[in-house]
Amino acid sequence: MQTHVAGSHVWRFFRAGGFDQVKIETGADLANLDQLDQKLWVALACPTAGLEFDAKTLALIDTDQDGRIRATELLAAVRWACSMLKNPDDLVKGGEVLPFAAINDATPEGRQLLASAKQIAANLGRKEATGISLADASDTGKIFVNTTFNGDGVIIPESAGDEVGMLVIQDLAACMGTVSDRSGKPGIDQAKADAFFAACAAYEAWVEKAEAGRALILPAGDDTAAAAAAVKAVKAKVDDFFGRVRLAAFDPRTVALLNRREEEYLAAAAGDLSITAAEVANFPIALVAPGKALPLKTGINPAHAAAVAALDAAAVKPLLGDRTELTEADWAALQAKLGAYEAWTAEKTGAAVEKLGVKRIREILASTARDAVSALIARDKALEPEATSISAVEQLARYHRDLFRLCNNFVSFRDFYGRKDKAIFQAGTLYLDQRSCDLCLLVEDAGKHAGMAALAGTYLAYCDCVRKGSGEKTQIVAAFTNGDSDNLMIGRNGIFYDRKGRDWDATITKILDNPISIRQAFWAPYKKCLRMIEEQIAKRASAAGDAAAAKMQVAAVTGQPPPPPPPKKVDPGMLAAIGLVLSTLLVALGGIFAAFVKLPVWQMPLAVAGILLAVSIPSMIIAWLKLRKRNLGPILDANGWAVNTKAKVNVPFGASLTKIAVLPAGAQRNLVDPFAEKKNPWPAIVIGLLILAAAGWFLNQKGLIYKWTGVGKEVVAAPRDTQGGVDVPKAPAAPADAKVVPAEAKK
Repeated sequence: MQTHVAGSHVWRFFRAGGFDQVKIETGADLANLDQLDQKLWVALACPTAGLEFDAKTLALIDTDQDGRIRATELLAAVRWACSMLKNPDDLVKGGEVLPFAAINDATPEGRQLLASAKQIAANLGRKEATGISLADASDTGKIFVNTTFNGDGVIIPESAGDEVGMLVIQDLAACMGTVSDRSGKPGIDQAKADAFFAACAAYEAWVEKAEAGRALILPAGDDTAAAAAAVKAVKAKVDDFFGRVRLAAFDPRTVALLNRREEEYLAAAAGDLSITAAEVANFPIALVAPGKALPLKTGINPAHAAAVAALDAAAVKPLLGDRTELTEADWAALQAKLGAYEAWTAEKTGAAVEKLGVKRIREILASTARDAVSALIARDKALEPEATSISAVEQLARYHRDLFRLCNNFVSFRDFYGRKDKAIFQAGTLYLDQRSCDLCLLVEDAGKHAGMAALAGTYLAYCDCVRKGSGEKTQIVAAFTNGDSDNLMIGRNGIFYDRKGRDWDATITKILDNPISIRQAFWAPYKKCLRMIEEQIAKRASAAGDAAAAKMQVAAVTGQPPPPPPPKKVDPGMLAAIGLVLSTLLVALGGIFAAFVKLPVWQMPLAVAGILLAVSIPSMIIAWLKLRKRNLGPILDANGWAVNTKAKVNVPFGASLTKIAVLPAGAQRNLVDPFAEKKNPWPAIVIGLLILAAAGWFLNQKGLIYKWTGVGKEVVAAPRDTQGGVDVPKAPAAPADAKVVPAEAKK
């Protein structure tokens, strides 16, 4: 434990992850957090999404609503919360209930907040309560359910207080739509009120224009709209009829074609005709002849008979008088009489309030309804400070519960390195390959995340997670920090449990390969060698199989057996090269074996261990160097964090993040496997015979077999003399016929 003095506050630090982290334990630590050098903070920013933390609390702290919480925003939240409480230690205690006695009523804002908190309790029927829960402070629907004025600038019909005002607000809402009041009921605001009264005035002015020029604009009086509608309904067919009449007058030969050919009538008459004869609706409205007028009583296409009858009754009779037929000049005159009406209709304004009728609109405009509605909205708006204070109660209740925990997952990573509670960035636990991985994070884009996370030096598996029942989907990245990677591959399935305890089907889709443990690195060279041999054998077998299949296919097509393969030519140079390599290898192996057998028995296991270490140590050193650099920072940075230090994940800590399956304490284990493969005894017999042969050769070289049995090689020790108490090997005796050379001659 280390201490650090910043101003008058004494800070305490703990070491974890290879660096010093501040210990936030008291309200004084929180109150003085702005005095702590930010270079000592673990993080300087974090995202508001993808965290196991209350999203609404994060949104309140994220004042600029950019989806990230920065150090300055967290400090502002801490300062405000401390100023609203009598004792900052209450933030450390936390809890779902904010006691009234904890609120600082020594400031105007604090007094207002306390009054609002008590008012909420009273509104909810808890006048005797000594505190307010976060659930109550957050339920604005219950808080404002019985209020007609609540400071949001929205009024409901009940806000009027009299029936006349209520009717105006209801009419306004029916024409202009509604906005939601804090009480949860539909209401109207100033913008909708202004638009409504403006539409009423515009519509009334539009109607007055028609009344002023009634004779011109409303030639059929109040029935002019019906006349115009009847004309509009048949205008296209009547214009078509008179166009055909003019063409027939130009060239009588076209009459038959203009009235449609007989074959077309046959096609229509081939089936059952309806009463309205819709099958001939695209035929002319009446038979065409040069100079002919449009009949109004008889001779009308059945598909349009009703529309022509309506035209006669609603437009022709009121505007032109009784007619049995309509000439082209009459048709033009009829449209001219309705021209002013059509132009007036196109200028219509205030259509949104037309449903009320001009009488009701004039009644509203003649009253003081506009001023009354504006006054009600202003009265509601005047209560905005009280309503804002009610929102502040919820904010303080959330900070009271959550702020201390957030600081211990932002300024320091206490929860992550303490291993008592999961950190806010840990999304859950992945179970896969007889392991449970606690370091799992939510990701939005695995490819984008992997670009930065690759710098972490950690074995990472990206998984697609699906809940089959609900169809929910998500992506996670899991860090494997213990065991090995032999059975980890793309496509493997596991189960992911989120922080709520829900299970997801998880499938590996992407892997960032890095060393997991020293143990894995020790065996890696041998596994790679074995894997290479297996791959080569598989390739050769596959090639041979493909070649055989190709020959069989040719034989099946031609009906002839495949020709025998041409004899392979032996290259003497190649044979010589192979022989040289093999002989060199055998000599080297023989030398190694000869040196090995000369060793004392107790040194032989040491020699074998030395050979194994010589092969494995380079791989282990590389793995050790990489494991020393294993870092949490890039994994979090890829998710939008701004990690301010090297948050290492060393081997012991990694072993706690990824747990390997072990049998429970006291469990009984039966080692007899009824389905175990039956082993062929011959490999063991051959190996045993080779070991016996090697042992026999070794014992024979040492003369031990001769000593024990009298058979084999005898090893005779050289004779020794003792001179001056020291054993000295005797010089071999000179041959009998050897000449004696004087010492002088030797010189």
